[in-house]
Amino acid sequence: MRRIGIGLAAASIAAMGMTVATAQQNTSQAQGKASQAVQIDRNILHVQVILDHLGFGPGVLDGRGGMSLTAALKGFQESRGLPITGKPDQATLRALHPYRQLRPTRTLRLTEAALRGQYINPLPKEPEAQAKLPAMAYRAPIEKLAEMFHTTPAVLAALNPNGRLAPGQQLVFPNALPTSRAYPEDVKPEWRQTLSQLNVDANQPRGETIVVDKSDAVLRVLDANDKLVAQFQATMGSERDPLPLGNWKVLSISPLPDWRFQPKILKGVPDTKKEQLIPPGPNNPVGVVWIDLSKEHYGIHGTAEPHQIGRAESNGCVRLTNWDAARVALMVKPGAPVIFQA
Repeated sequence: MRRIGIGLAAASIAAMGMTVATAQQNTSQAQGKASQAVQIDRNILHVQVILDHLGFGPGVLDGRGGMSLTAALKGFQESRGLPITGKPDQATLRALHPYRQLRPTRTLRLTEAALRGQYINPLPKEPEAQAKLPAMAYRAPIEKLAEMFHTTPAVLAALNPNGRLAPGQQLVFPNALPTSRAYPEDVKPEWRQTLSQLNVDANQPRGETIVVDKSDAVLRVLDANDKLVAQFQATMGSERDPLPLGNWKVLSISPLPDWRFQPKILKGVPDTKKEQLIPPGPNNPVGVVWIDLSKEHYGIHGTAEPHQIGRAESNGCVRLTNWDAARVALMVKPGAPVIFQA
């Protein structure tokens, strides 16, 4: 099997030599959640990887079934004119067969550069403390590696039970590697670096319309002929702050945004709290990109918690994984219609 060296952006020296499992446990503890082992079905992971490459994002690549995979299969089936079952039935597997060369995993060799970077651990939860940070950075290399390969630290731990985070070590990752990193010439260097770090493919279909479908919890991208060309699992609204149904449009696209914590417009936040400006970074509440909409205070954006997409509520906006939000940002232009429907 061919080994590929990867140069990520960063490491704390303390992480070198740590096992992947220990790093995953430490990251889970820092996030205040239980660390648990996951079971990976390689056949499901293979289907997820192919769908992810084709632009029908199943959320995180974790080798598990569920509503995210069902929605991704439905989107793929619609795009290919197949019966919409949401299952990997024979017709769907035949349509996926030409892409079988996209292996479910890749073995990559870590470099010293891959383990260096800006990390903040613990990352404070209070906006007042976050506003004082230089960036809303990753907590640890394992979190960064997981997001780069469209998965979670727990999945990396399952794929590498004896793996170590050290230069020269070979680790197994879900195959999220892009076919091209030739991003448009007008893309600024920091955003170009982020796109590459998130393994966002430079080859994206041109999108003319965005449709956010509340019933299926997905964001759909249509071309000029109203053909479905991409679809991503999304989180949208809540009972307290429901998705504002109607017709809107994209006003602007802001990569690597800061975020203004505004208690007066956030439901469930006391108005007595002060406004705060939260710095950019992958763990910013709106992730790595903000797609501003003509509906005031609403946008399409990334998230600091990719595993929660489609499962947790939002403050009314449309939330995607960071890598999916970045893909949508490459597909559409300001002025594109955006439809929020039930």
